[in-house]
Amino acid sequence: MKRILITGAFGQLGEACIKQLSHRFNILAVDLFVPDDRKSDHTLALDISDRIAVAQVKNKFRPDVILNLAAMTNVDGCERNPEGAQSANVDAVQYLADGFKGHFIQISTDYIFDGNNGPYSETDIPNPISVYGQTKWEADQYLESTECMVTTFRPNVVYGYTKYTKASFVKWVVDSLTAKKTINIVDDQWNNPTWTEELANVIERGIDKKLKGVFHYGGDRVMNRFEFAQIITDIFELDSSRINAIKTAELNQDAPRPLKSGMKTDKIEKALGIRPKTVETCLQEIRNQLAP
Repeated sequence: MKRILITGAFGQLGEACIKQLSHRFNILAVDLFVPDDRKSDHTLALDISDRIAVAQVKNKFRPDVILNLAAMTNVDGCERNPEGAQSANVDAVQYLADGFKGHFIQISTDYIFDGNNGPYSETDIPNPISVYGQTKWEADQYLESTECMVTTFRPNVVYGYTKYTKASFVKWVVDSLTAKKTINIVDDQWNNPTWTEELANVIERGIDKKLKGVFHYGGDRVMNRFEFAQIITDIFELDSSRINAIKTAELNQDAPRPLKSGMKTDKIEKALGIRPKTVETCLQEIRNQLAP
């Protein structure tokens, strides 16, 4: 049975990957903090920016696959703390990959592009416009120079619905509207949102096929964030009148955002023989899972 070390295991994508992979693989799930109800022989608190601690875990567990989901993903936080972003998004990747000759799976991002002419293919030239995007692009480039067999997946607007994370756009919209709050959502950022469970399935197929290289992944079509929110309200039967459309510039955020983004999925569809589900299907499956 293959041994898989999953970092960032208790974020929304980590939860989906544990659900997808644990029935077939021997998993060690690590994160900076392990929730009390998830502590077991298969979980471990680990700071992956600690070179010595990372080496000790690798030497003891001897993974066949390292699935790196950990990152500093707070885009504005990265802009305010570039040293922290460098440590979490670049240095930690180097520590994980150092001396490892197995299958290294890295989760990258559409933020390595400037957002001027998306959706993007794997042959488009990165031009990050934020510290977050720059550090993720540095990690992508570093991995190309290692002895690992590297698979780099680049999704965009990853969403799910778990109790362990507040990062999901879907969870934020559903929880806010359920609480009768009015929310502002931009209508000038374009993406093809990616469901965590769909991406976890892609990752499993990539492990099985020993997929190597860079692959973009996203949902079935590109839409702006306001349109995505409207679909969420339709599926969850919430009050869409509580959503106000605004422009990204009105948010006065520390880090610039790529506006016209999204990921072309032709390459991965051909490599794995898959087609992304519609966003409506994904959201309906989430709602079904949440039903009592």
